[in-house]
Amino acid sequence: YHHSYTFSFLLVFLVLILFHPALSIYVNTLSSSESLTISSNRTLVSPGGVFELGFFKPLGRSRWYLGIWYKKAPWKTYAWVVNRDNPLSSSIGTLKISGNNLVLLSQSTNTVWSTNLTRGNARSPVIAELLPNGNFVIRHSNNKDSSGFLWQSFDFPTDTLLPEMKLGYDLKTGRNRFLTSWKGSDDPSSGNFVYKLDIRRGLPEFILINQFLNQRVETQRSGPWNGMEFSGIPEVQGLNYMVYNYTENSEEIAYSFHMTNQSIYSRLTVSELTLDRLTWIPPSRDWSLFWTLPTDVCDPLYLCGSYSYCDLITSPNCNCIRGFVPKNPQQWDLRDGTRGCVRTTQMSCSGDGFLRLNNMNLPDTKTATVDRTMDVKKCEERCLSDCNCTSFAIADVRNGGLGCVFWTGELVAIRKFAVGGQDLY
Repeated sequence: YHHSYTFSFLLVFLVLILFHPALSIYVNTLSSSESLTISSNRTLVSPGGVFELGFFKPLGRSRWYLGIWYKKAPWKTYAWVVNRDNPLSSSIGTLKISGNNLVLLSQSTNTVWSTNLTRGNARSPVIAELLPNGNFVIRHSNNKDSSGFLWQSFDFPTDTLLPEMKLGYDLKTGRNRFLTSWKGSDDPSSGNFVYKLDIRRGLPEFILINQFLNQRVETQRSGPWNGMEFSGIPEVQGLNYMVYNYTENSEEIAYSFHMTNQSIYSRLTVSELTLDRLTWIPPSRDWSLFWTLPTDVCDPLYLCGSYSYCDLITSPNCNCIRGFVPKNPQQWDLRDGTRGCVRTTQMSCSGDGFLRLNNMNLPDTKTATVDRTMDVKKCEERCLSDCNCTSFAIADVRNGGLGCVFWTGELVAIRKFAVGGQDLY
């Protein structure tokens, strides 16, 4: 009777597992005595079942990769690829812990990829763990604190930014975290487009860069961070289920986002040509394109030259700022505004007043400086007192803004939005 009862219980349990996959027990850790291999088809699944880590082979290709994808998505949506530029050439590959490092071994047991940690600590065993947010980490088994991670995949993005992941600079390590596109839809190797935070300007801003044939061409900019938002991405405003964070201190200059509604999935992905914000709300069968950059003819940088701005609702799209005229009227008439505009009169050092331009993506800030102590009136007085000052913008410090931003020299890479953006004086 006892054996019959046990058998019946096991039978019912197995039936529940088979017909109710949500009851399956997922494993999200890898110990020093375990390994993942292509042949075993074993994977790690994050708590909650959102993310899965394992080996995959893109359709139509004979190369194998180790990566992380959304487990619940209608088809595999990849968020991170370990060996994107060094794939396995056969279906024999192993991920294991060696010492304090994760290593990926090929058929000939050569190291294809490693975390390359040099420090060691024998106080407790090391394990690898796939966290609920998709972060793959190495830690000591008795330390779950994020500050104690020996290594984490979030520090090495590929083409996708996940919630709680950071883009930008870790000033303690000198590491710059940025996104690099896939070369093709079935080729995870590093492509030509990079999305990164540029802190060499007067104010930090994100730049989409085309690196084709080693030529660095900036194709889109977020606009400078004014303490509250990036002025060149009006699409991100007014979302109650997504919160954006920008941190600038002695340890990091970084951007991240997190979801206040965990039933909505969102990711930022750079592809060849575009940067896309994609959102998926189960049980829908597909990701929705929330916004994409570049979006229109005004997005390419330097389409309109100095002292001019691009406006979608005007024809031509390039417009000289009031008080300026096209530098090359013949080219301007042919809808080529790249030469920009020049002043109609000589400006005196005392200035001739300010024009207020609404809803602007602010100019490139390579020649900009910031003063966090000023209001609009003092900002205007400061600019008028400097013969080299050509414009200013203000972001109220009381609301978290940076204060007064001054530009000297030519104003370039400006555009006007229907909504959003910032006032430029």
